[in-house]
Amino acid sequence: MAQNLRNRRWFRYLSHVCRILFALTFIVSGFFKAIDPWGTILSVNNYLAAYNISAPEWLVIVFSIWLCGAELMMGCMLTFKVRIRLVSIFSVLSMTFFTILTFLSATVFPVEDCGCFGELVKLTPWQTFAKNAILLPMALCFWYRYRPDRVFAFSKLEFFLMCFFFTFAMSVGTYSYFHLPLIDMLPYKVGVNIAEEMDNAQAQQTSEDVVLVYRNRRTGRLREFSLDDKAWHNDNRWEWVETHIESDEHSVEPMILEFYVSNAEGEKTAELLATQGKLYMLCMVDTDNLDEDIVERFVATAKRAEAEGSAIICLTPENLAHRACLNFGGVSVPIYNIDAKTMKTMLRANYGLVELENGTIVNKFNYRDIPY
Repeated sequence: MAQNLRNRRWFRYLSHVCRILFALTFIVSGFFKAIDPWGTILSVNNYLAAYNISAPEWLVIVFSIWLCGAELMMGCMLTFKVRIRLVSIFSVLSMTFFTILTFLSATVFPVEDCGCFGELVKLTPWQTFAKNAILLPMALCFWYRYRPDRVFAFSKLEFFLMCFFFTFAMSVGTYSYFHLPLIDMLPYKVGVNIAEEMDNAQAQQTSEDVVLVYRNRRTGRLREFSLDDKAWHNDNRWEWVETHIESDEHSVEPMILEFYVSNAEGEKTAELLATQGKLYMLCMVDTDNLDEDIVERFVATAKRAEAEGSAIICLTPENLAHRACLNFGGVSVPIYNIDAKTMKTMLRANYGLVELENGTIVNKFNYRDIPY
């Protein structure tokens, strides 16, 4: 009976349709996550925090890049019918795991955004679960269709294609991690005037009460902060969970509204965004342990800014209680506080440079690409 079902024309057509739709979903999802592995790293950390699991940072990074690449690779292999029997097994196993995971995320362990499609499409936890609940039967369909095939019977062409897809998929994620996303789909992309976008976003809100939700890294307890509350600046103590706007109608996540810069004197957001001419913003998660290569490139930027007569500042989520400036090549650069998640949204790097001109982003660099 099973043999008859697999040989029936309608079932063969159904399995082909399921395979193609599944493959395209994985290609789109995998590609848009691979070009922005930092977003996947944030999503993985959100899941780990929800389950109260700790993991070394390097392991989260490697796993995130692998996860994006594996999804893209599986989609390509399914599209070109490379060892479908093997890939179908992984498809069923992965979709079973993620269907269970996203159901728990929508019920018991809430996670705001799964990051399934990177920044291309934002899904609620229940929408994510529904997507997986549709993909799982598709995977079962083409798995059953190709069940009689041998698992590891690679032809030379199949082996070559598998190696090519693996190299391509992992290269996209690795390059984007060590440099910047190949396609920037975030609110702080080049060409955006931050002040204008903040005004536009604010005008669309029914309330101006932006609430930041952070988790205490030691106790695991959640706490809400206003933008004016400086306690969340301590990235060693507080881990970002979500941002929303309090409204009688609904809550949204206005990422552009999270841009908030301050120093010991208080908020400086409007003042900095109103800077005429160029403003160089050196971004760093740590001001004390800078590698020699980072320092050299920051020194070159500071000297260039001084020669041009342009403004230059440092942005960091670190606590600023112990210092107000950093010295780069004899140039004293003032330090300002910014939320860690906002900095990672603006610049997908731990260290780098964002250039503004009259409040508009004109360039962004991972520190590795900052010109000397």
